[in-house]
Amino acid sequence: MRLKIDGGVLAAAVCWFALNASAEFRDVLARPSTETPQARTSLQNGLSLAGGRLVSAGQRGHILYSDDRGRSWRQGQVPVSSDLVAVHFPTPLQGWAVGHDASVLHSVDGGATWALQFDGVRAARRMLDYYKSFDASAMDAQALAKLHADVAQFVEEGPDKPFLDVWFEDEKTGFIVGAFNLIFRTEDGGRTWEPWYHRTENPRGLHLYAIRPVGRDLVIVGEQGLVLKLDHNAGRFRALPTPYAGTYFGVIGTAQAMLVFGLRGNILRSTDGGKQWQQVASGGGAHLNGGTVAPDGRMVLVGQAGQVLLSTDHGATFAPLTMQQPMSANAVAVIGGTLAVAGQRGVRVQPLPPEPRSTAP
Repeated sequence: MRLKIDGGVLAAAVCWFALNASAEFRDVLARPSTETPQARTSLQNGLSLAGGRLVSAGQRGHILYSDDRGRSWRQGQVPVSSDLVAVHFPTPLQGWAVGHDASVLHSVDGGATWALQFDGVRAARRMLDYYKSFDASAMDAQALAKLHADVAQFVEEGPDKPFLDVWFEDEKTGFIVGAFNLIFRTEDGGRTWEPWYHRTENPRGLHLYAIRPVGRDLVIVGEQGLVLKLDHNAGRFRALPTPYAGTYFGVIGTAQAMLVFGLRGNILRSTDGGKQWQQVASGGGAHLNGGTVAPDGRMVLVGQAGQVLLSTDHGATFAPLTMQQPMSANAVAVIGGTLAVAGQRGVRVQPLPPEPRSTAP
């Protein structure tokens, strides 16, 4: 079966884009990010390691990088001033950053310079072209009708929806996810993107906030308790039921345990691949926005109220960690013995407490 969309829908979207090209929220894709000393203390939303380098991404297209574990920072050259939400480097040189206006940026030099690789205009066109020739023989009539309607609406409304996270397995294969079930996959380093809109068990089109590997699994979390795990054999993200119906902003884990976390300080933990979940105490009700697993296996979560939580038992329990300069935090990374936290006032670093020595005989 073939997707039938009036070609005038795309033409209308292109005309809409042209008529609104002078508006502030459209100019950002054509206007480079301003180089300014204030970028170092501006809102930063994403944080990644690029080998031994720290790279952060934030508002107005500001991307920062540090080669001395956060003691000093330089600003990357970015061709857009869209607000950026997430950044990921699968190798020391190759990295991607995503954000508003469905912007997707690519760097080949560890974050010093960036190129716009994909955006909302191209995403809309790609979805329309892909689903015109899409083989929908395996879909029932109701699901197919919804797919038709969703794609048409996405094109008609214009390219204003953000990508909210990015993850690459290596320098070729990766995913970008975002608002209203937006999800694309690439196998050629982002030169082409394949829509996976129809490959998620997300019939309500809930926002997808984060995508990360957990052991051998690849997991997406989103709003209203949404947790999806990739079924590699079927090439499809399948829903995992959880006992919490609020939004999850992040997922981290190891072969021993998976954690999903988010709204109102909720943390849920599973040791069986998402079949069963246990609530983990966070010590407060403020939102948890980011997390990471340190090289030594310790888990770190950060949140809206400036809280930093540290676990030494695979996420079974967490203890608060005092920050020297606390701030509302969105992302966290560990490099060497340094804890880096990105948030409201840039990126702040301090030594990570040494791992407790085992007292076992």
